[in-house]
Amino acid sequence: MANTKSAKKMVRKIERRTERNRDQRSRMRTFIRRVEEAVVAGDKGEAVEALRIAQPAIARAGQKGLMHKRTASRKVSRLAKSVSAIV
Repeated sequence: MANTKSAKKMVRKIERRTERNRDQRSRMRTFIRRVEEAVVAGDKGEAVEALRIAQPAIARAGQKGLMHKRTASRKVSRLAKSVSAIV
């Protein structure tokens, strides 16, 4: 257990960051799931709209360090590819 003033402060900061990261990761995953569900349903209009909303959220997660930049880029690329494949 933390026993110095600075260590106790760091514990508080880490808890706040962890909560914020968890919220952002959950939000991003929700956006991704909406795109994937629209693709499975075959609804191109809904999938395009969902991708338009998901793309900046995924890119932001990459910039903020929630995931690696290239992982974020790969996710966006694969989602866009699946959306464009809808007939």
